Amino acid sequence: MLKTHTRILGIAPYDGMYTAMKLVAQAYPDVELDVYIGDLEEGQAIVEGMPPNTYDCIISRGGTASLIQKVTDVPVVEIHISVYDVLRTMKLAENYSNLYAIVGFPSITGPAHTLCDLLGYHLDIFTVHSAEEVSGTLQQLKEGGYRMVVCDVVTHTTAREMGFDAFLITSGPESLHTAMDQAISISSWFRRLRQDNLFLRSITQGQNGRVVVLDPDGSLFYSSPSEPSPELHKALKSHLREIPVSGSFKFYHTERDQLYSITAQRLLSDGAERRLFYCVPSRIPLHTSRVGIRTMNRGECEYLFTNSFYSLSGAMGTLDNEIRALARGRQAVMICGEPGTGKEQIARFLYLNSPLVNRPMVVVSCAKVNDKGWDFLLDHYNSPLNASGNTVYFKNFETVSPAVASRLSDAIEETGLSRRVRLLFSCSVQENEAMPEVMRMICERLGYLTLPLPSLRSRSDEIPSLASLYLNSLNLELGKQFSGFEPRALELLRQYPWPNNYTQFKNLLRSLAILSDGPYIRADTVAELLAKERVLRSAQPVGLSQIRTDQTLEDIISEAVRQTVAAHGGNRAAAARQLGISRTTLWRYLGRLGEERAED
Repeated sequence: MLKTHTRILGIAPYDGMYTAMKLVAQAYPDVELDVYIGDLEEGQAIVEGMPPNTYDCIISRGGTASLIQKVTDVPVVEIHISVYDVLRTMKLAENYSNLYAIVGFPSITGPAHTLCDLLGYHLDIFTVHSAEEVSGTLQQLKEGGYRMVVCDVVTHTTAREMGFDAFLITSGPESLHTAMDQAISISSWFRRLRQDNLFLRSITQGQNGRVVVLDPDGSLFYSSPSEPSPELHKALKSHLREIPVSGSFKFYHTERDQLYSITAQRLLSDGAERRLFYCVPSRIPLHTSRVGIRTMNRGECEYLFTNSFYSLSGAMGTLDNEIRALARGRQAVMICGEPGTGKEQIARFLYLNSPLVNRPMVVVSCAKVNDKGWDFLLDHYNSPLNASGNTVYFKNFETVSPAVASRLSDAIEETGLSRRVRLLFSCSVQENEAMPEVMRMICERLGYLTLPLPSLRSRSDEIPSLASLYLNSLNLELGKQFSGFEPRALELLRQYPWPNNYTQFKNLLRSLAILSDGPYIRADTVAELLAKERVLRSAQPVGLSQIRTDQTLEDIISEAVRQTVAAHGGNRAAAARQLGISRTTLWRYLGRLGEERAED
């Protein structure tokens, strides 16, 4: 006799609960758990789109569970928030240095009041009773100087949209185990119904794409296998006018960790004309036809920025108002700072908050563009610089040769480029060092604004806040339950100089979260990883100052060429641009050096 399995559907209101549900399910070998991510109406829509009799039971949390109960006959088990869940998040928020409050439904604020009374905490607690109350409550807090909230999923989403830092109260494994046990007990009544639908389920699992049909006004006419998420529906509606009368139109949409390749065309059905969209999961292309030149849409940029350290940790800090003001304008901006200070994320933020957000963003990686690429950009009729309404971002502009910078400046002036597109530049500049000549030249010649980004070591007092906010996001992503750092661990993080700034900081925090167990990140683990970082950073390439002075001028030049190519990771085109020589000349010096070494 075949062993009977219990089929359970998990609707996770946030990404971290998805991971936690998967981990808890490992303790139940007789359970087949399918987990989808969807909050409130989105989670409700997922359940509505499921074929009948597919699952024995559904588990979800809070308001999402309540909405699901209204649209299904399948039993719904609610994952409750325990007192320990609230306490853990309150402890994690202790390192936050600015004014904050606890905001949420009674299921959260009730335990919070109890904990404050028992532990002698003096925290501001605000209770909301519906999703409609959240925006008004947060607006009052913002006017009162609050910068962060400890909250539930509904409040967390709105708080992030309004610019708050936010700690999401997550459900721990003990709450998930309780819900799973209840679901298994209830599911015994539905096993026969599941067997009747095995064949139908095997067919639906083979579907790889999603078909959506919209009326001309954008309302949903048909969808299979389930209704699209609100984000996907909104994206499809935004492209209705771009669909040609004959033929098809193709575009991309990024939603969480999934990229969809979407083909749209007009459809005549029952005498009415509608719009048919076929959405197929796709991979983000690793290469483009032009090396170093890539066109991105709003969805791709939103995904990359929303999941970045800058967004998750609130790393813009005091620059937030200035950056938002710059985003609303059309003035060209030069973003400068040390490596790892988030220049590319700031460029994405400026694009996403600009009036041109519905047009493409063209990213030009200056260190990768070869001579043919620059000729294409500056001379070809199909160059993205010839379009109107785009945002063009020149990344790592310090690697551009003076000759190319001069050609670009001429093109900007002569064609009125900055009036047709939004121009953004970024440039790596070490602290207390003069800006590169090409950067100074283009800023002075064209009158661009500069946006200097601070190094992480200049914000050492904010490191506890940044670390705690990012650790909260790692809790969600990795399904862990960290409550914070040991005091000595935070002090070690503050004292480290962080030569690669936020990039290095983010990578080290992720390593700490993966390697650590228990509720706190320990100081000895931090010390061990920082020691490894110091060893890695001390292994620097040989500098030009170490070239022997007993060599001829030709020998010195050849050695300088070799070291420059090595510094650019073997990219000879980029090395030639930095040295201000042609690639033919660079090849000649490299060939001469190779011949001499062969003779030796």
